[in-house]
Amino acid sequence: MDFFKQFGLTPANAICYSGFRDGQQPGVNYPTYDEVKEDLLLLRSHWKYLRLYDCDEHAGTVLHVIRNEKLDFKLMMGAYIEAEMNNFGCPWGSGVYEEEQLEINRKKNDKKSEQLIEWANEFPEIIFSLSVGNEACVDWTDHYVPVNRVIEFTKKVKKYTKQPVTFCENYVPWLNKLEPLADVVDFISIHTYPVWENKHIHESLEYTKENYYSVANKYPGKPVIITEAGWSTNSNGRGIDSEVVNEMNQKIYYEDLMEWTNAENILTFVFEAFDEAWKGSHHPLEPEKHWGLFKIDRTPKLVIKHYYSPSVM
Repeated sequence: MDFFKQFGLTPANAICYSGFRDGQQPGVNYPTYDEVKEDLLLLRSHWKYLRLYDCDEHAGTVLHVIRNEKLDFKLMMGAYIEAEMNNFGCPWGSGVYEEEQLEINRKKNDKKSEQLIEWANEFPEIIFSLSVGNEACVDWTDHYVPVNRVIEFTKKVKKYTKQPVTFCENYVPWLNKLEPLADVVDFISIHTYPVWENKHIHESLEYTKENYYSVANKYPGKPVIITEAGWSTNSNGRGIDSEVVNEMNQKIYYEDLMEWTNAENILTFVFEAFDEAWKGSHHPLEPEKHWGLFKIDRTPKLVIKHYYSPSVM
């Protein structure tokens, strides 16, 4: 089912945006208005749809920059819900919390859904869709939230907003445990990362297609989009073989992905706009830090360098 036709939107490029620079991280210190403006001016010539992960201070700045500067972006606004249940099977060495912390998180998550509703109604000309969470139900998550709570958030947000509502998750849970949620969301959002699943660059697109169509064919009456797909450019060997991540492979995957999704009219948020130093471990080659199409200093990587050459600018 065509997402764009279903919701009356114009097909265009989409990208995940998180503007945290060196020395910045969520919950500690945030990009300034001018830093966000600089980022959006870089992105505006090639991307129309942006995905934001949380309704926090950073997202508020993005909304005000877009409105004040009259920039032509549409946002998927997210609420990053935190752990409400322990996940003892999390492979990252986290995912287990004291009950007191879980109760604090439950209250925070309720407030986040309320903030999502507030901004959806305050910025309807900018926010085109809403996500009630991110990777909170997959087996390996460190912030596990029971499916029934995600359903509760979805129904609550749908009741008080006009935008279509989704939940962003790895493709696997949509094939089993998220079946009850699929009946409630307006569209399904999947994440697909062949490089995390040890796929060679030349089999990566076919694997992405398998991931996508396994979900799309299961729910033929529901639009399915991709809210994360990308290729890291560095690794210290943590989860990803360092031999398969580099700027050339990122370029190959990006171009193959865009050719396919554009031909099929599948809204696809590339992960992600900029490298983020705060993510993952402290090792400088930690793969979580290096998914951006731009480096953290805002210089373009090989994949988009031709967009920003002097002759094009």
